[in-house]
Amino acid sequence: MEAMTIALFGEAEKGEFRTAYYCQTLPQLQEFLGNPPAESLGLYYAIQALLFQRQVIFFRVKEEGFSLQDYQQSMHLLKNQTLFPELSAICAPGVGDFRIIHAMTDLCFIFNSILIATESDMYDYLTSQNCA
Repeated sequence: MEAMTIALFGEAEKGEFRTAYYCQTLPQLQEFLGNPPAESLGLYYAIQALLFQRQVIFFRVKEEGFSLQDYQQSMHLLKNQTLFPELSAICAPGVGDFRIIHAMTDLCFIFNSILIATESDMYDYLTSQNCA
């Protein structure tokens, strides 16, 4: 059975912004990205994915939910990559911005994957003026 791959976006202590970090183990995640900043959820979800035997492509963003350019450029990299033809899911905790979520749902259609969002992020998205 082929390993499932999840793309995640989030803050991290180290690593380059807008760069894909491929991780199969917790030590790799720690080596590439370090510790999560306070109140950040990206690395938390990456750890959960790895513990459930998923592979992770992690994109470091400056500020979860707000670094629009980081998300856009990282999604462009993800869309044009050829190493992972299948993604099981895309996860971007802290994102309630209509533009980012809309672009991620487009990626989900391309990869036939699901979008993972928190309740508060989905509420922000559904109540934003752009969505109404």
